[in-house]
Amino acid sequence: MLYKSRTKPVELKQLSSLDTRMTLPSKDKQYFINLSRGYEGEVLFDSLTEKLTCDCLLLNDLLLKANNSLFQIDSLLISSRKIHLFEVKNFEGDYNYETNRFVKLPQYEITNPLHQLSRSESLLRQLLLKDNINLPIEASLIFINPEFTLYQAPLNKPMIFPTQIKNYLSELNSTPSNLNEKHKRLADKLVSLHIEEPPYKQLPSYTYEDLQKGITCSACKSFSTVIAGRRLVCKECAHEEMAAAAVVRAVEEFKLLFPEHKITTRRIHEWCRVVQYQKRIRKVLDDNYIKRGTNRWAYYE
Repeated sequence: MLYKSRTKPVELKQLSSLDTRMTLPSKDKQYFINLSRGYEGEVLFDSLTEKLTCDCLLLNDLLLKANNSLFQIDSLLISSRKIHLFEVKNFEGDYNYETNRFVKLPQYEITNPLHQLSRSESLLRQLLLKDNINLPIEASLIFINPEFTLYQAPLNKPMIFPTQIKNYLSELNSTPSNLNEKHKRLADKLVSLHIEEPPYKQLPSYTYEDLQKGITCSACKSFSTVIAGRRLVCKECAHEEMAAAAVVRAVEEFKLLFPEHKITTRRIHEWCRVVQYQKRIRKVLDDNYIKRGTNRWAYYE
């Protein structure tokens, strides 16, 4: 049973928007690519675990704190006998395992994901022991990408490779499990401890003036959009969207990037660019947001 779903990280949404509206510095671009790839891998693993029919509670994307240390859990499954902790990696290409080191061939060393898995397992155990919860924890490193190969992979490490995932989940599904109220309380406890917003984000510096204005196509992200009657039409891919919905989408993107700025008719008209009249922007804002103030001091929440 899915008990906590995964949501797209705010940081990833912000970087996606910035990548569309400005040229990201190379370091930030690579970080964005890695973050996107990681999220895609986690969502793919979710699509597999959500098909489980055994009596279990599935919690995705937990950010927790134990002993003043933050740690993230990609997926956690509570069964009657143990807690399964999953660290999901969407690595692609050929890697080599060399004396506790992961090397992407030919010679690029990456941080050993087993160390990250071990740290999360240890901190989760410390967190649970504070509440006298002593269910065993089984931690596994999931390699979700079918194009991943690890040469010289040790047999004594908790790694599950792409060709093994199906059988692993089938075995998990067939393991007897009968949950009780104690397990639900544990799930509720972890959800209550989840930190919604990470304290640190890796975003490039940007200003309103830095960013390209306009409403992007929701299908292809192109700025080649025009208003045709009640619709926003993309000249690149011919995708159409109701203009009012497109304006709301643009407002939400503005709020995401500039949470400290007030939402005003003038500012959103400038931000959207393709909408000819401010009156039309005002109508969308009136219909979808709460108006505060009057006349020139009016803004929306």
